[in-house]
Amino acid sequence: MSLSLIGYVHLAASLLALGLGTLVLYLPKGTRRHTLLGYGYFAAMVILLGTAFMIYNLYGRFGLFHIMALISSATLLGGIVPMWIRWPAKNYFHYHVAFMYWSVIGLYAAFFAEVLTRLPFLIGVEKDILFYFYGLVALATGGTCWVGSRYFRRYLDSWLQAMPEGS
Repeated sequence: MSLSLIGYVHLAASLLALGLGTLVLYLPKGTRRHTLLGYGYFAAMVILLGTAFMIYNLYGRFGLFHIMALISSATLLGGIVPMWIRWPAKNYFHYHVAFMYWSVIGLYAAFFAEVLTRLPFLIGVEKDILFYFYGLVALATGGTCWVGSRYFRRYLDSWLQAMPEGS
């Protein structure tokens, strides 16, 4: 399968967002570096999501992956807008932490789904390909979100300690 220019831009933005998102989750929160990496992640995701709505491979129409891109857009905005407008006043930082975390986890889920859905083609499955395709998407998404929820519960308190004064 060959990629179009949109496909290459989408791939490059996704790899950049994966790298930056990983750094943002891993490195200390509330620093200037965190902010700069976070804005880099945001920019890469805007490009990634913009190109996602231009890709129509399966059926040539709006489909499941476009719906997932809408959800991803909502988590990205849910994480950045509260920091921009400092609202809701009492807990905008909590919104930022939760939505941005799940934005990155959603990106990991998409990555693992993309990798796993290549398996049936690599091993030569020819029957019921959509069953395997969507089953692997569900497995990748569910597994990634399950692992992500465990880390979220484990590290949430330490991330919230980096909370700016008055948030």
